[in-house]
Amino acid sequence: MDAKLLIEENNKKRKLLTKENEAYYDDLLVYIRLHFSLSEQQSEEVLMEMLDHLIEGQKEGKTAKDIFGDDPLSYTDEIIELLPKEKKRNIIPFVGGIVVNIISWLLIIRGIILVSFSQFTEVNTDINLFGTTVVALAIGIFIIINIWFMLKLTKSSLFNEKRSLKKNMLKVGLFAAASMAVVLVIAKFTPDIGPSFTFNWWVSIILGAILWLFHFIVKKRKS
Repeated sequence: MDAKLLIEENNKKRKLLTKENEAYYDDLLVYIRLHFSLSEQQSEEVLMEMLDHLIEGQKEGKTAKDIFGDDPLSYTDEIIELLPKEKKRNIIPFVGGIVVNIISWLLIIRGIILVSFSQFTEVNTDINLFGTTVVALAIGIFIIINIWFMLKLTKSSLFNEKRSLKKNMLKVGLFAAASMAVVLVIAKFTPDIGPSFTFNWWVSIILGAILWLFHFIVKKRKS
């Protein structure tokens, strides 16, 4: 059974767990899946074996702690050490998909704003190549850093019964806001050097829609 089918089967079987066992197992699952360097096939096979073992133990009245122990982090780290590596399995398409999706929406929103404001005042549709490149790189770095921060925060909060979802969301929000503020400052003070070209609102919307459709189709094929 390939990884995709294993994930689907895993999602179905997890519904058989008690709330306590499901919470314990979900932390194991997320922690292993967040290690993108691991072989996806081998990781899903091990997760399925663990789930089957837990379901059988649950029928005998055992809890996840009885089966896997009171130190799930150490237990999972031992499993990860035994799993084969798979270089850059998901992180590149994962980040790339997010970047394409964000760019598509930025282009669409830009086009809508331009056409809306053009009804009341004269708008400048010119784009400076140097300034746009600098801002695009800043946004790309901003996205990568924020993804890294979210993954790190998620991983650190696993196996912690006192974790607070609201607190973590607040941290992510503040970090994203600070990063965006830096991007805005860069955009504000980057000088217009070199050539500029006209980028009309309708071109912006069409290009954004094409990118969004491309991302949607790719995502559908993978799901």
